[in-house]
Amino acid sequence: MARLIGLDVGTSGTKALMIDETGAVIATSSRPHTLQIPQPAWAEQNPEEWLQAAIECLEELGADKADGIGLTGQMHGSVFLDENGDSIRPALLWCDQRTADQCKAIEEAVGPEELRRITGNPALTGFQLPKILWLRDNEPENFARLHRVLLPKDYIRMKLTGEEAADVSDASGVGCLDLATRDWSPEVLAAVNVDTALLPRVVESGDIAGLYKGVPVAGGGGDQAAAAVGTGAVSPGIVSVSLGTSGVVFEACADAPKTQHDAIHSFCHATGGWHRMGVMLSCGGSVRWARDILYGENAGWEAMNEEAAAVPPGCDGLTFLPHLTGERCPYVDPEARGAFAGLASYHTRGHMARSVIEGVCFGLAESLDLLTGGRRPTVVRVTGGGVSSPLWIQILADVLECPCEMLETDEGPAFGAAILGGVAAGVWPSAQPGSEAVVRVKSTVRPSGQSYRKEVDRHRSLYPSLLRWRDEIS
Repeated sequence: MARLIGLDVGTSGTKALMIDETGAVIATSSRPHTLQIPQPAWAEQNPEEWLQAAIECLEELGADKADGIGLTGQMHGSVFLDENGDSIRPALLWCDQRTADQCKAIEEAVGPEELRRITGNPALTGFQLPKILWLRDNEPENFARLHRVLLPKDYIRMKLTGEEAADVSDASGVGCLDLATRDWSPEVLAAVNVDTALLPRVVESGDIAGLYKGVPVAGGGGDQAAAAVGTGAVSPGIVSVSLGTSGVVFEACADAPKTQHDAIHSFCHATGGWHRMGVMLSCGGSVRWARDILYGENAGWEAMNEEAAAVPPGCDGLTFLPHLTGERCPYVDPEARGAFAGLASYHTRGHMARSVIEGVCFGLAESLDLLTGGRRPTVVRVTGGGVSSPLWIQILADVLECPCEMLETDEGPAFGAAILGGVAAGVWPSAQPGSEAVVRVKSTVRPSGQSYRKEVDRHRSLYPSLLRWRDEIS
């Protein structure tokens, strides 16, 4: 059988796995990353650390004996390279919020409606194009040395294979990809005076975009598109929800999406089609924060889940707003702040813990409403670290009012990247049949009948009621 490797250059670490063509996981390897926060709301990493981690993971799996390799990773990050292919400065990450002024400049230069018509999205602080403008505006000496800008996984591709390329799904998050042509938009780039030569060529996700020790390396995908391939969200009607550090609601589309709500992203999919998604910036991040603050890192999740499960639904009127790192969906607001509302002396630590889990689920429900226009899917496929909590999944099924499926293999974006490696190796003709061949449902959690509609409405009203307060503290 073919042996296929998926390599995921994530924020917290690099992960690689090897599967066979039945989807069975043969081996895995991982290495951690460090995060740099030089100023509040800034986030950077050293690309050389990614490269070292990637090489070690590939060597541990015996990548030279694989049949295909797929790449994925954190989206939107900017690796600024000189003419020798060396990084000029630390990479700016997807969660970096320093580019608000540059986003305004892009909107003014291109025009809000035209930008959305071409790229499917507004200018967002996390995207790569505003980061290029930030470098030009704030570090002119570094910008003068700039020869190429690559996304995180594409930097790894360049170092491993010598090829510079970006796949369509990851490139959609740069901020200047034309969704219709699936290539860089000369209109957008000309409007902001950025040379197209700074960007790599664009390829489809299953295309061969380099060779590593003779093994074909696929174009790959951004982490959300790759994760969707790994969950089977490759055709219209299948909605996936990822409970990672960020929370993602995702649906494949047959046609290029039209202009819609700014909090919903329209991207090219790794399947050759398109997708729409909403990204909550602090999903598992909020739950992990609550664990650390309320229970301590060493207490683990068991105490938190046990105490939260003992609290009635709705937490006796306590509501949590999970905007700990700004927000992108259901609100586009990098200055958004989190809050506990309705706190009273009778509320316990367990109330606070459960309200955080509920608040995250309420935010995901709001995002789903924006994505589908209020339509409830027949089923949602759930992945990410949150699936380890039966309480969290039951609350999610009740809040979304639809069954939640968990999968036999939940290895995240790396699993989808391995499938794309199989496409490049010729195991499957495209991502959709590859995904359908190996993705299998393990279990289903159905709604219990508990209604959260009143609590969702209360949660929905909280953000606008705090806007003046947010502006004052910002």
